[in-house]
Amino acid sequence: MIPVDGLLLFFGASLLLALAPGPDNLFVLTLGMVEGPRAGLLVTLGLCTGLLGHTALAAFGVAAVLETTPLAFDLLRWLGAAYLGYLAWGAFRAALAPAGSAAPRQVQAGALYRRGVIMNLTNPKVSIFFLAFLPQFADPARGSMVAQMLLLGALFILAALLVFGAIAATSGVIGRAVFSSPRSRRVLEGIAGGVLLGLAIRLVWYSR
Repeated sequence: MIPVDGLLLFFGASLLLALAPGPDNLFVLTLGMVEGPRAGLLVTLGLCTGLLGHTALAAFGVAAVLETTPLAFDLLRWLGAAYLGYLAWGAFRAALAPAGSAAPRQVQAGALYRRGVIMNLTNPKVSIFFLAFLPQFADPARGSMVAQMLLLGALFILAALLVFGAIAATSGVIGRAVFSSPRSRRVLEGIAGGVLLGLAIRLVWYSR
């Protein structure tokens, strides 16, 4: 199996990658500020669950199909962009709501969790990233590549859970302190809609 020093190096690199600005942690940040730390944590759990799927795809080589089959890649990419656009539309509607109806939206826990899962699984870039990143720390001479890839994926998920969880908790506190008034919440909803729309456009224009 992979030596301990190799695992520590991989875990450190995973923490840095999770901290780097990207669609997932940006989504957790804005959602935590809009709907509170609980919402951010639930979406974080959903995103990390999606990473389980990408880990399995990379470990068993299925991600290579996305890399080599333009149609499959584009279908998943457009599906992800459409879902982000749908979330952006909901945020814009909340931002344009009358002042008397600007109370925080109460989204069910299951819906928040599913939101994270769907957003992560419909992003083909994550599968391609795992396919390129994980094998760099695995070695066929040390045993099953599938087992090594699964272990590395689990460590990456742990790193993402720690970083995204901290972002969700922090952003939720900031959101409650700064955006407590109805007007400020509508402004924040508009910002969240803009972020989501930007992520959708970014995914549309992404090329393999």
